[in-house]
Amino acid sequence: MIIETHNLTKRFGRHMAVDGVSLSVPEGAIVALVGANGAGKTTTLRLLMNLIRADSGEAKVLGVDSQHLGAPEYARLGYVSENQKLPPGLTLDQFFTWLRPLYATWDREREAEIRRRLDLPADRKLGQLSRGMRIKAALAATLPYRPALLVLDEPLSGLDPLVRDEVLEGLLANADGTTILISSHELTEIEGCATHIAFMDKGRLVIQDSLEDLAARFRNVTAGFTEDPKRAASLPESWLTPEWTGRTLRFTSAAYTGDDDLGRTLTSLLGPLAHLSTEPMSLRETSKVLIRAYRREAS
Repeated sequence: MIIETHNLTKRFGRHMAVDGVSLSVPEGAIVALVGANGAGKTTTLRLLMNLIRADSGEAKVLGVDSQHLGAPEYARLGYVSENQKLPPGLTLDQFFTWLRPLYATWDREREAEIRRRLDLPADRKLGQLSRGMRIKAALAATLPYRPALLVLDEPLSGLDPLVRDEVLEGLLANADGTTILISSHELTEIEGCATHIAFMDKGRLVIQDSLEDLAARFRNVTAGFTEDPKRAASLPESWLTPEWTGRTLRFTSAAYTGDDDLGRTLTSLLGPLAHLSTEPMSLRETSKVLIRAYRREAS
């Protein structure tokens, strides 16, 4: 694993920002870290980058304890956040001239291609760039040295759709061989490139899975019954956000294995079925259901 954490914990005063997180990121994966605002995503990423120290637990990045990351590891890491700080008085050309000697693996041809693709103005001072341009500049500064790991903290937040597309296209076109961990609210765009998902809620990591497996086991379910169902029956925990309308039950199954298995369970628990329909879910739909389910659990 290129990232591996065990019971990682961070508290700010009385607030538990990261609560026993055990995260695994396989080499070559594109992992989307998702969850509501305040879920602990940014704090987790900052712990991984050793920008802040954990209260307990451990994190290994590139096989090294994150608290002991040094120059050899940072030369293989890239980090871009939504509040990225860049030297405001330097032009883009001056910025890249300063960066190149810092990385032995810097590829000038790759740099030129990335800057061309992202349409970055060479003679504009970084402090004069729009937020979208600053994010593109920060991304362009991480890809030419071909990092083994790229950590992106809400890089798409607040960007207009065209700039989001340009950032993602530039990233995917030039990130071959790079493992990516990205937190973002722009789930529709991420779904097209992510291979794995990690969902956080109130500091806890509640789901981590491949996107393929997640899509296979989450379904929106509508079940109608021929007679009044046994509503007093205890429903499985994997049936999220259940809602009744007359004789019809709607919920999300988080452990779907097929209509036949689901139909037998519904009949056994609630009574004979009149109809059953199941629909696959997008990453955005799945995330919204999980957020609602954990909010209900906490209330």
